[in-house]
Amino acid sequence: MRNIYLIILLFLIPACKKGYLDVNQSNPNLTDKPPINGLLAATTYETGKNVFYTGYIASYYVQQLASPNVASGSDIYDDVDRSATWRTLYLAVEDIRQMEALAAEKKAYEHIGVAKVLEAFNISMLIDIFGDVPYSQAWNKTIFKPKYDSARNVYDTCLTLLDAGIAAFNQADPQVKLDAGNDLIHSGNKTAWIATAYALKARLLNRVSKQPDYNPGAVLEALSHAYTSNANDAQMTRFENLSPWDSVAARNASANLDGWLSATFVNALNGTTYGVFDPRLPHITDTTKYGDYRGTVNGAGRVGSGTDTGQCYLSLKGYYSAPGAPLLLLTYAELKFIEAEAYFSTDKAASYQAYLDGIAANMNKMGIPATDRDAYLANPVVAVGVANFTKALLFKEKYVATFLQPETWTDARRFDYQYKDFALPQNALLNTFIRRSGYPSSETSRNSENVPVVGSLADKLWWDK
Repeated sequence: MRNIYLIILLFLIPACKKGYLDVNQSNPNLTDKPPINGLLAATTYETGKNVFYTGYIASYYVQQLASPNVASGSDIYDDVDRSATWRTLYLAVEDIRQMEALAAEKKAYEHIGVAKVLEAFNISMLIDIFGDVPYSQAWNKTIFKPKYDSARNVYDTCLTLLDAGIAAFNQADPQVKLDAGNDLIHSGNKTAWIATAYALKARLLNRVSKQPDYNPGAVLEALSHAYTSNANDAQMTRFENLSPWDSVAARNASANLDGWLSATFVNALNGTTYGVFDPRLPHITDTTKYGDYRGTVNGAGRVGSGTDTGQCYLSLKGYYSAPGAPLLLLTYAELKFIEAEAYFSTDKAASYQAYLDGIAANMNKMGIPATDRDAYLANPVVAVGVANFTKALLFKEKYVATFLQPETWTDARRFDYQYKDFALPQNALLNTFIRRSGYPSSETSRNSENVPVVGSLADKLWWDK
């Protein structure tokens, strides 16, 4: 593991990058020709961390997490500066494109495939947060103030990238193979990468569920080539130090308060909102000093000292936040809920079965005992039958299964935040739910003539209209 991170540190950013990204490295120890598998380690690692960074933002907006501080910007829809997130997404693509260029020289077709998939992954996260972004000119080192491209056009490009990635994986006789030790997502498994390309394609095709060109048949076609079990999930389990959500839980345990669970999320699982206790809750957090599960109201801040275990937060023993916990990028459980949504209008029975399968897949992934899993699946609140199955139930269960993932915010917007008992945070700066982030100060200060005007953080992105 140490060797992987030495490679990342030495070769992550080549010498003398200039232009819009303005890295301007001059370290003579850096090289313009890093080893291709060093770039594989760097780009898979960066992509995983970007899922964490964007998931951290999203988790407050969907009220899975809540700040322990009253009227925190992350809770109340303040226009928080997202310059760091913007930059890490763009720099990841810079390294991805360097890997792709080197792979083209070496006829390393599998690396080209990974590069295409990773670029689509990072850019799709970018446009789901900000909407229109610099893309066609962003990596041109002679352009310091790139134009903004339509998010819809960039979305279409992401789909094109995925198709190109699949074609590259299927190209015969690659001269360099993926290295298992430096592929931090799929350990060099080309078949797994192809499945992930199709999984991401299904996610993106489902993104446009509000649009007239939404094609559930195309979603189902992509799913037919994607994951077939939890074993296929795109995830990271190797990190330089702590896994990302473990680091959040560890900070909180050392009194640097972080990772507090929202009352909205806790109540959705503890029986308050839906009348059924979800056995996943004890695998996410610990009971309070009162012997129950209590969350923090978004915008209201903590009750008590913050260190007296009077409210719930991510547990150091929890599935998502224990030492060595996996960082999930795309899962079989998520795909089952996408399948349920795609079938909903045409085959209600298939939709309902996919919904149940999605719950079971997530519980199996988390290691929920079979007796608890089966009891939950048999509860009449969950097992409503085909005739009574609703999209509200589908989105509620997907909300739980995609805990801490950026896709949860996308779903909340597509569903218009219609979760039961989901209310505006206290002290909210908007009179409706947040739909986007504002452009970062790094853009408004350096590229202001091209930055689109954002009227409000309640303005809907193109796919949300």
